[in-house]
Amino acid sequence: MKKHEVRGWIEETGVIAAVRVFSEEDALFAAQAVAEGGIPIIEIPLTVPQATQVILHLVKNHPRMVVGAGGVRKVATARQCLDAGAQFLTGDGLHPAVTEFAALEGIVTIPGALTPTEVMDAWEARSDFVKVVPCAQIGGETYIGSLHRMFPHIPLIASGGVNQQNASNFIIAGAIALGVGRELIPPEAIHRRQQDRIGELARRFLGFVKAGRDYLAARAARRTATGGE
Repeated sequence: MKKHEVRGWIEETGVIAAVRVFSEEDALFAAQAVAEGGIPIIEIPLTVPQATQVILHLVKNHPRMVVGAGGVRKVATARQCLDAGAQFLTGDGLHPAVTEFAALEGIVTIPGALTPTEVMDAWEARSDFVKVVPCAQIGGETYIGSLHRMFPHIPLIASGGVNQQNASNFIIAGAIALGVGRELIPPEAIHRRQQDRIGELARRFLGFVKAGRDYLAARAARRTATGGE
């Protein structure tokens, strides 16, 4: 899958599922459950045991998934993830060398940032998106809205504390997509192998993204109809 296609999938879907689990088997189960619920954008954090093997398995056996590696901090690790088939790289912080490496390799990269300076630095390092993390704990949708007004040209992904109550608000505030972990993939659902429960949560979060986007479209239409008032 080409870089522009991966970027398009992320923009269209609006949700990246962060599979934060404690075994290879749990990761494979969670990824499949989320994808069957309608979210094919799967992030496998490097904290998952045998993370690159999980990525390799998913890429080989589920061609309709878009599989990425999360928490990538070093170029050498990034290379291992790409060799396993990772189609995007994310970070919980800003690691310019990784971002620049991914850009040179033609791979979608999503570094983490928090402050306005970090957001600018991430974008100038040629990232494709900037993940604002942890956003819920430092102002939530209000903070995302502030960053969006400062940097309307930078596609922001809200991550850290995104849940069913605030998901739509993050989209309305200006986030192009959401990064969601345990609220989408609860630990007890993994333990009990509740595939239907995870699938339902996936559909809900997709619905929250759609609701937020529908609100924005309706607001834009009203402004056009009233001459921008």
